[in-house]
Amino acid sequence: MRNQQKKPMLRNKQFRRSLLVLILSLVIAAIWVIAIRPIPLGLDLRGGSQLTIQVKTTDKVKNITPRDLEAVQTVLSNRVNGLGVSESVIQPIRENNQISVQLPGIDDPKAAERVLGGTAQLEFRRENREKNSLVQVRREELTKLLFEEKPKLDKKGDKAAIAALDTKIAEKQKQLLDAEKNLFEKTELTGEYLKDAEQGIDNAGNWVVSIQFDTKGADLFAQLSKEAAQNGTRLGIFLDNEQISSPTVSPQYSNTGITGGSAQISGNFDDKSSRELALQLKGGALPLPVEIVENRTVGATLGRDSIQRSIYAGLCGLVLVLIFMVVYYRLPGIIANVALVIYALLNLAAFALIPITLTLPGIAGFILSIGMAVDANVLIFERTREELRTGKSLFQAVESGFDRAFSSILDSNVTTLIACGALIQLGSGFVKGFAVTLGLGVLISMITAVTCSGVLMYESTSVKRRELFCPNLPSTKRAEVI
Repeated sequence: MRNQQKKPMLRNKQFRRSLLVLILSLVIAAIWVIAIRPIPLGLDLRGGSQLTIQVKTTDKVKNITPRDLEAVQTVLSNRVNGLGVSESVIQPIRENNQISVQLPGIDDPKAAERVLGGTAQLEFRRENREKNSLVQVRREELTKLLFEEKPKLDKKGDKAAIAALDTKIAEKQKQLLDAEKNLFEKTELTGEYLKDAEQGIDNAGNWVVSIQFDTKGADLFAQLSKEAAQNGTRLGIFLDNEQISSPTVSPQYSNTGITGGSAQISGNFDDKSSRELALQLKGGALPLPVEIVENRTVGATLGRDSIQRSIYAGLCGLVLVLIFMVVYYRLPGIIANVALVIYALLNLAAFALIPITLTLPGIAGFILSIGMAVDANVLIFERTREELRTGKSLFQAVESGFDRAFSSILDSNVTTLIACGALIQLGSGFVKGFAVTLGLGVLISMITAVTCSGVLMYESTSVKRRELFCPNLPSTKRAEVI
């Protein structure tokens, strides 16, 4: 009497048919994803800019700690995100207090340097009324010399008098610059209280940067604008100690000031400069001064050459594997090749969907995972051959082969995933990219080995030709029982 055991789900023909439909649907979906969403490429394949940024100490910060580097890295990440650069890599070089920034697709490294290297220390300053009067006096004196006295001497042609006047003009210009330099006084209102910054266009069609303060910043700005409206003075807007704008405040705000915490920075901006300023302000002020010590461009030609060589190597290896599987394993080898193609399509679709930035080490991880996918099938096929040599029926050999091989497949893949997890946690940059692609490939290969190979192997037993599964089998009278 036969023991009543629970049958594996793959023995159910209806379940296998449903699984085949699901696999076919996934393959069609994968092809569609690959067609409409290109896989993002890293710096070594796509080309772009690579900057090395040196973080410097200050009088207050004598030693740079890992936390200081992390703070600078966070600000740089915010600025890079504002640039709209995808697949960027920002990682610290702790032993040198440096940060490496890779920007794929950026062909203007100077623009990236301006955005990443600028400290963006924003300050709002009040105009001193007394010093403003002095500036006006100096400006009037200089104007009189330039447009009244100098033309008269030029007509007379008195060279000695002209030389003396030029000396006097230079002196007045210096006095004017000195007076203007101390015209604006610092206040408490700085970029520390800035909540948001955005590029825009005002009613006159000029490029401006709209800013929004937090609660405390809004109060400080209201008080500062109130004083300016009452005194008829200007607000000085300074970025890194350079005056970029000096707007006036309408008298209507003399009672309350400009409330709400919103303001616009105007100046001689164009689309590019206003966007860069907004990015610097929104990204935040760097907690420590930085210096760009290296700025190099990686050409796309190297990337194309690397892609071509990688494709050739991958295709060559794949073709050799496909041929070996068919020659050595016969019909199961063909099944493994079909499962391998399905695996490759699903893996590439996953790269595009997540998305995973593909680099040369990432390609290496993908190719290695192909070998892992074949390895699972090899275990199943060898177990199946062993069962066939013991005289079992074809269906029973396939069923037993899967049952006995699954634990080995699981153990080998789990150990590989553990290694990938360690590389992701402890590694950085290209090492992490290699681990991610390999780990994802191992997960997908487990699914394809159990589902695709399993379903196709069970379906292939209907052929009932044992020599297609294992050559040189001893003859047996045993009936095929399903």
